[in-house]
Amino acid sequence: MHIHILGICGTFMAGVALLARAAGHTVSGCDAGVYPPMSTQLAEAGIALREGFAPEQLTELQPDMVVVGNVMSRGRPIVEELLNRDLPYTSGPAWLAEHVLRERHVLAVAGTHGKTSTSSLLAWILQHAGLEPGFLIGGIPANFGQSAQLGHGRCFVVEADEYDTAFFDKRSKFVHYRPRTLILNNLEFDHADIFPDLAAIQRQFHHLLRSVPGAGLIVANGHDAQLAAVLDMGCWTPVQRFGTGDWEARAISADGSAFDVYYQNARQGRVEWAQLGLHNVHNALAALAAAQHVGVAVTTAITALASFQGVKRRLEVRGVARGVTVYDDFAHHPTAIATTLAGLRARVGTQPIIAVLEPRSNTMKLGVFKDSLAPALALADGVVLYQAPDLGWDLSAVAATLGTRAQVCHSLDDTLSSIQAQAAPGTQVLIMSNGGFGGIHERLLQALGADRAHG
Repeated sequence: MHIHILGICGTFMAGVALLARAAGHTVSGCDAGVYPPMSTQLAEAGIALREGFAPEQLTELQPDMVVVGNVMSRGRPIVEELLNRDLPYTSGPAWLAEHVLRERHVLAVAGTHGKTSTSSLLAWILQHAGLEPGFLIGGIPANFGQSAQLGHGRCFVVEADEYDTAFFDKRSKFVHYRPRTLILNNLEFDHADIFPDLAAIQRQFHHLLRSVPGAGLIVANGHDAQLAAVLDMGCWTPVQRFGTGDWEARAISADGSAFDVYYQNARQGRVEWAQLGLHNVHNALAALAAAQHVGVAVTTAITALASFQGVKRRLEVRGVARGVTVYDDFAHHPTAIATTLAGLRARVGTQPIIAVLEPRSNTMKLGVFKDSLAPALALADGVVLYQAPDLGWDLSAVAATLGTRAQVCHSLDDTLSSIQAQAAPGTQVLIMSNGGFGGIHERLLQALGADRAHG
């Protein structure tokens, strides 16, 4: 079967493409604004990629099935062509559910933050334990080098996103997955472009709870009141809580790189790993609980954590040039920004941190978080804010709140110059965006004269 994917470079859709290719299908796709790492892994998999959404490609390629990404909307010529010609089409989540997840033990990871990291941790634990899992993750775990694999075992780990499915299916993606093991990391207001308020998101999460069997397991953040409210709406599945309750971390080092694991007040062992921050400690606890549910001994899972290499674009070191360390991070929500900065600050101590932010998500562009951005950036010594032409609101108020340490730049060149002017040996440059940010990471390293770079 020839499958053509509209919006193939999105993190989820790229994973669907890899799974379809691994299942033996011919796969092609199209997208706009293509950038690594997804475009790179698609090319390496030999998947044909077209730039743009010209409707003529449907005639030229004659696919047997069109998988429609949620970036597509009515009015786009290619969508109108698809409908007018009555071609067979489906959504990414529906294709995944029907062709991959059926008859698998699905372990889903949901929540506002930490889905990618926790999914990656869980997949690695299962791999380390010899379970040969399949997975689809909205990022690239370094231990695997790709965002998706079919796997040969019964378990399948999926990052369960609450964003809507497609223009013809406005339910959250995760309602398609029917997990037997469900992690609920946390819950905050996000995706203001499709949800009017937090209560609307909570309703979608409750729809997800309704699909988990009584013989399954829900692993929930014990500190999160918003999740507790969702569980109070009705729950028919056993619940284990992490952070407080069933799974706890004690004797945590200042930067989160070491901690003791306790399950129901019994010490299970000590984790020593390369990850930073209390948020990653909680991610690890959730992954340990989910892995135990499919038969992985806690001691085995703890051993796996020591060799976990992280995820691309999650506080990923992109290079070091003249003593300046450049990081790439996906943080695009104030809570994620604050926790990432806290983890880095705990690791580097008094070394100066320059936080560089491109507010790029749909929610950021709507200005929903404009009052909480400055507090989220409080731990940075310097802040460079990129005012993209399509942002829709003025970042100067955020900069004013931060005082003289913050600067707003209106071009990538000015952003680059501002970073260079502040960066000295020992400086940590944390670049945050959920897009490619114009390749600013490599441009900065080249400008500084990189002596060591990482992929």
